Amino acid sequence: MKIAILVPCYNEELTVEKVVFDFKSACPDANIYVYDNNSKDKTNELALKAGAIVRNEYRQGKGNVVRSMFRDIDADVYVLVDGDDTYPADEVQKLINPIINQNADMVIGDRLSNGTYFKENKRGFHGFGNNLVRNLINSLFKSNIKDIMTGYRAYSKKFVKCMPIMSEGFQIETEMTIFSLVYGMNVVEVPITYRDRPVGSESKLNTVSDGIKVLVTLFDLFKNYRPFLFFGILSLLFSLMGLIVGLPVIIEFIETAFITKVPSAILAASLFVIAFILFVVGIILDSQKNQTQLLFQMHVNEFIRNAGK
Repeated sequence: MKIAILVPCYNEELTVEKVVFDFKSACPDANIYVYDNNSKDKTNELALKAGAIVRNEYRQGKGNVVRSMFRDIDADVYVLVDGDDTYPADEVQKLINPIINQNADMVIGDRLSNGTYFKENKRGFHGFGNNLVRNLINSLFKSNIKDIMTGYRAYSKKFVKCMPIMSEGFQIETEMTIFSLVYGMNVVEVPITYRDRPVGSESKLNTVSDGIKVLVTLFDLFKNYRPFLFFGILSLLFSLMGLIVGLPVIIEFIETAFITKVPSAILAASLFVIAFILFVVGIILDSQKNQTQLLFQMHVNEFIRNAGK
């Protein structure tokens, strides 16, 4: 089987050479692709020297890099790993095996279960953000994924060629996880060892700005993939506000047969109208979502038939 190791890089001259050497040793039959995302250091040169296939992606952002990788590279098994030397190459077979055995479409390298991430990671707010996103996704999509934000994953060809990547930056892991849950992809998690970046290597993830982007992406995907629940919650909130505003009006009318709080009555009626519209929108979009999922499954079936020829 053709195995492709995908390494997105931006200014990783301190680590990229070691990452390529380590994966060449751990998986000698694999092709190692380094996509340089406008690095200003020697990442490109050192990756070539180490024996990687080096390509350039000029649109800035990890999501843009992964989109190009998935589109351009043909393989049977894909391994996506960061170029910062935080993930062990000697554990790559643990991620590949479920794909080869056709037990998974996406294998997640779980850094959290064995405690190595919390032990090695020196950025406490990153851990808080990981837990927040994980808990939100598991609650909203009824799942039990342990590590949402890990950058060490393996994929089947079906997953890679059928997933439309929309994210441009570090939201990509969130998008892939939610996509797999919504469209019924088989997901397997395997515990892996995590080590922090070497001295002098800096993370490209901005905890605050990128964290906000991830949360915005999460709720946008929640709206798109579970519209009835999303708009149903909004409808309920507007109904409760209408009830709070309108209850004194109703009580006054029952007691006096008159309405003196006309502005409150108009506001309450408007809130109930908005709540009704949101509820109807949720029903319509949910119907469209179901149709989209049906078309996607037909697309996957067509892909599998063509792949078998």
